[in-house]
Amino acid sequence: MKALVYKSTGSWYVIRAEDGLVFNARIKGKFKIDADISSTNPVTVGDEVAFEREDGSDNSAVITAIGKRKNYINRQSPSNRHHHHIIAANIDQTLLVCTLKEPRTSRGFIDRFLVTAEAYHVPAVLIFNKSDLYREKERKIFEEWRDVYREIGYEVLLISVEKNENTDAVLHLLKDKTSLISGHSGVGKSSLINAVIPSFDLKTREVSGWSGKGMHTTTFAEMFDLPFGGRIIDTPGIREFGLVDISRQELSHFFPEMRDLINDCQFNNCLHINEPGCAVKEAVAEGRIHEERYISYFNILESIEEKKY
Repeated sequence: MKALVYKSTGSWYVIRAEDGLVFNARIKGKFKIDADISSTNPVTVGDEVAFEREDGSDNSAVITAIGKRKNYINRQSPSNRHHHHIIAANIDQTLLVCTLKEPRTSRGFIDRFLVTAEAYHVPAVLIFNKSDLYREKERKIFEEWRDVYREIGYEVLLISVEKNENTDAVLHLLKDKTSLISGHSGVGKSSLINAVIPSFDLKTREVSGWSGKGMHTTTFAEMFDLPFGGRIIDTPGIREFGLVDISRQELSHFFPEMRDLINDCQFNNCLHINEPGCAVKEAVAEGRIHEERYISYFNILESIEEKKY
């Protein structure tokens, strides 16, 4: 029998079968070895799985196989930097919720997330929340960032969940799609979901006053069916976003504004740092590539360790 994974707690999974029945499922004993999956979570929310019902139980099942994934989003495991953690699979888009106050989302975090989305062929949308808290300084920053990311090709929205401003635009984005909602703790992911679908009533907590950092409200990734069509995946807040399985040589391919210029560089293995005849550096100098994005590229490049064979 086949089912879709709706929730992952690390060792147990909530799955929904094709007939609508819901089961608490675990992985078959030899599954991890047979599947040869190196991630910390071999099964993730959004996976299509095969399962068997356990004898003598109405709602317990054993997952026996994973279907082929069309895509997924992953990150460096928080507990082991040499392993990766799959956040969700088989998604149509990812919505990164950002804030410029309480807490502030950094450009570096945004760009790392976008690199991962590009690497795994997942369209990304940037949603800046808490516009009701923005003063002139934050509004200028938002306008600058909006223009940069829109020029590259990303959709950017400014909303206020608190004031219910422009949340209808988010609803339009979600309709009939499977969407991953991600971002730092405290940016308003759960509040956004509650605003779009009030019947969900997800738990929310205020940003920590003494640290300015968000408090975790979502403990495990979980998927919900939308009443107007589509699904939404709520995820735990992410403090840092470490890249995995991306080499220094590949990185520029996941910056859309650089990708089109790579073949114009003098050297095929150009890293766009000190090499002569670099089309990317020339574009930065001429203002065709924004300097802040190039700085992000350089910082990410410096953080990538080359694999030793």
